[in-house]
Amino acid sequence: MSITTTTHLNFRGQARAALEFYQSVFGGSLNIATYGDFGMPKEVPGADNVVFGAVTADNGFRVMAYDVPGQVLGQVSGQAAASAGSEPSTRRENGTTVTTEPFFLSVRGETLAEIEEFWAELAVEATIVEPLAASAWSPGFGMLADRFGVTWILDVEAPYQS
Repeated sequence: MSITTTTHLNFRGQARAALEFYQSVFGGSLNIATYGDFGMPKEVPGADNVVFGAVTADNGFRVMAYDVPGQVLGQVSGQAAASAGSEPSTRRENGTTVTTEPFFLSVRGETLAEIEEFWAELAVEATIVEPLAASAWSPGFGMLADRFGVTWILDVEAPYQS
C-alpha cells in the first residue's frame, strides 16, 4: 500500500491568490473549483471562493487549499489562533522559536541553490522569522511567514554521518 500526505491550508477568502502564488514559486499545475462550480448561485457572496484547490508539481511539491465558508479576508486560519483568540504567530526569542501555530510547512531540497530560489520568491512581502543561512544541522535553514500568513521552513538536506 502507498499513501501520499498533502498539506491542506484553510484560508478566509485568499485561497486562490495563495495557490497562484505557490504555483509561481514551485511550478506545477493549478486546479481550482469554486463554490459556484458546485452549485452555489453566482450572485451569492463567496460563490467565487475556492472549495477545492491544489498545486501539484513534478519536483514533489504538493499543497491543497480552500476558503472556509463564511469567513472574511485574512490570513490562513488555524485552530490555535481560534482557541487563543488571535492570529497565529511565530518568533525567535532567546535563541529559540516560540509559536502558537499548530504546524509549519517544510520544504527540503538537495542543494542550497534550489532552496535559495524558493526562499527568494516566498520572502517577497513575508515576515522573516529566521534568515536563510547555514546552521548546525543544515547547509541552509530559514523560516518565514509568507504574505498569506503561512509559516515555512526551508532547508537543505544534510548529509548524515554514522
